[in-house]
Amino acid sequence: MSHYRLHYFPESGNSYKLGLMLTLCGETFDPVWTDFGARVTWTPEWRRAVNPMGEIPVLEDDGESLTQTGPILLRLSNRYGRLGGEGEAERFEVLRWLFWDNQKLSAHMATYRFMRTFSRRADPAVLTYLRARVDDFLGILAQQVESRAFVIGDRATVADLSLCAYLSYPADETGYDLAVSHPAVHLWLGRIAALPGWQAPYDLLPGRRLPRFDRPDGAEPGR
Repeated sequence: MSHYRLHYFPESGNSYKLGLMLTLCGETFDPVWTDFGARVTWTPEWRRAVNPMGEIPVLEDDGESLTQTGPILLRLSNRYGRLGGEGEAERFEVLRWLFWDNQKLSAHMATYRFMRTFSRRADPAVLTYLRARVDDFLGILAQQVESRAFVIGDRATVADLSLCAYLSYPADETGYDLAVSHPAVHLWLGRIAALPGWQAPYDLLPGRRLPRFDRPDGAEPGR
């Protein structure tokens, strides 16, 4: 039985992906809160001791430090026989959506949400650009889950866990009321939340939170 330690901060959707995967597999982990707001991950000491890539999360698996959420999700899926694709075609689809999420949806939503909610000064032009990109990617995801229960079919996979993470945070952080703007995505998130053992991000990842800098009028920049 493996012993896991997860280096994370609560606002990190990538950290949530790993915490949720372990939880759905019936595994526990020791939470190692990281002071991301103080830029500890930029320090030479942290990079030497924890992750030379300078990124969160890091999952320690019996003392072995693992980084990059996609490969870790696949490793855990293979280890526990959970949330993987069955057969070559499904495994290909899982990889296809994992790679798309890492480059498109998670990458842009994470940046947009961080700048919108957790940055003191955000360039409105940059936020408008990022919002347009996220809108496009949400439209693609909505089309995919409109006619199927989960991303690749009738069973949840690690592709769903990857894609859902940054969309599972509160609407006042993301700036999206998905029930209104993307109802198919909202319903898909509900199906993921119904999986046995599911927990919301801030329930699963405790610790001091980043300071917020909400827009005074509550409006999206450029809108």
